Amino acid sequence: MSDSLNNNTEANEQQSLQNELEIRRAKLAALKSEGHDPFIITKFDRDTYVSDIKDRFDTLENTDVKIAGRIMSRRDMGKANFIDISDFSGRLQVYVRIDDIGEESFESFKTYDIGDIVGISGFVFRTRRGEISVHAKEVVLLSKALLPLPEKWHGLKDTDTRYRKRYLDLIVNPEVRDAFVKRSKIISETRKFLDARGFLEVETPVLHSQAGGANARPFITHHNTLDIDLYLRIALELHLKRLIVGGFDKVYEIGRVFRNEGMSPRHNPEFTLLELYQAYTDFEGMMEITESLIKYLAKAVVGSGQIPYGETIIDIDKPFERLKMTDAVKQYAGVDFTEIKTLEQARAVADSRNIKYEQRHGIGDILNLFFEHYAEEKLIQPTFVTFHPVEISPLAKRSPEHPELTERFELFILGREHANAFSELNDPIDQRERFEAQATLKAKGDDEACDVDEDFLTALEYGMPPTGGLGIGMDRLVMLLTNSQSIRDVLLFPTMRPVD
Repeated sequence: MSDSLNNNTEANEQQSLQNELEIRRAKLAALKSEGHDPFIITKFDRDTYVSDIKDRFDTLENTDVKIAGRIMSRRDMGKANFIDISDFSGRLQVYVRIDDIGEESFESFKTYDIGDIVGISGFVFRTRRGEISVHAKEVVLLSKALLPLPEKWHGLKDTDTRYRKRYLDLIVNPEVRDAFVKRSKIISETRKFLDARGFLEVETPVLHSQAGGANARPFITHHNTLDIDLYLRIALELHLKRLIVGGFDKVYEIGRVFRNEGMSPRHNPEFTLLELYQAYTDFEGMMEITESLIKYLAKAVVGSGQIPYGETIIDIDKPFERLKMTDAVKQYAGVDFTEIKTLEQARAVADSRNIKYEQRHGIGDILNLFFEHYAEEKLIQPTFVTFHPVEISPLAKRSPEHPELTERFELFILGREHANAFSELNDPIDQRERFEAQATLKAKGDDEACDVDEDFLTALEYGMPPTGGLGIGMDRLVMLLTNSQSIRDVLLFPTMRPVD
């Protein structure tokens, strides 16, 4: 019985929608036949935004203004109407009366639909109920909406539809727009922070002849003229380090990178990455930059170092914790990898904990598997996890005291990685050995391993100074600072499976 009711309701809604579409197209046809085609209007001299009127009402009261936006609601009172219009800055009530705009214009105005875009000329006033409004002297139809806004039925709540039709999401959910305004500010303030420290912003190629700079499966394309395969970049690292070799002391890039991997609330196949490199410093210097940048962004964008995320408050104000990876595993798994000296011992302890490993994995790989299984999700407040194994850090400099480890850190917040940095490996001989180890893994079927990059090795042979490098996933940082639970909530147009 309920299925039958649901089917009838859906059929009625579809019929109502079809009727609405026909009515709107008929209205457009009538406008055109009367010589009032809204689509031939090329401009409207708007001089004021909605937010200006609300913020400066005392100054603008009784002043003539020109505003423009989308009709979001209408209250018909016969010879007078109230409409709400929305522009980029907010929503405002407009009072439209037949005596003010004329009978012919008012009759035309009465045919306008929710969703139509209009220009309003009038003066600012406050209604008897105290609501700041504009009293219209003229209303001009600037664009006809041939499709009704979704809120006419049940609003736009389905997340799949919201992501696929972001333009509708932005129209009917103003808080979504606010998140993307904050995203833009985060990017611009990051540039401001780095520029003030003397970093130079650069651009490097998106198409690479070899995939490198990270362990990730690349997207492959083909260049017809050169008849070669090319890879969409998975990282910015190797080209930026070439610039350090060339004499630039401080460089950074904020750009899209592409990884042909799984999707989740934290992962999208393309995402925005910040990478920066500074000569004559190390991973300790990168820790200082990372912590200072995030503290700066929290104050600049959120206005506080206490960042709400779901039910949790992230304390950005206090010094970020530092924790060696071996200490994290000892603390959360009860296994001390400093006492494990052989691969057989590592495999035995992994077997005892049901940690799945592959035959190619060394001691360092197994240490990292323990960290991911036991420790990662526990790191809620900002924590620098330091000294990663060489096996999982092919571009990082070894620790002089513990050559099986590297001078590397990852910053974890909310149990997820937000930054990755290290003292850059500048020994071309060691780098070749690690590239060759990666190439061997790739030959054995590891799609995420990289090839030997001969040109980068040549660059290193000319000499690269001691250098610190840092990468920050900007999308996850935006998620943190906007209290967004999915990466799709901070990407204007996330990757989606096509609709059949």
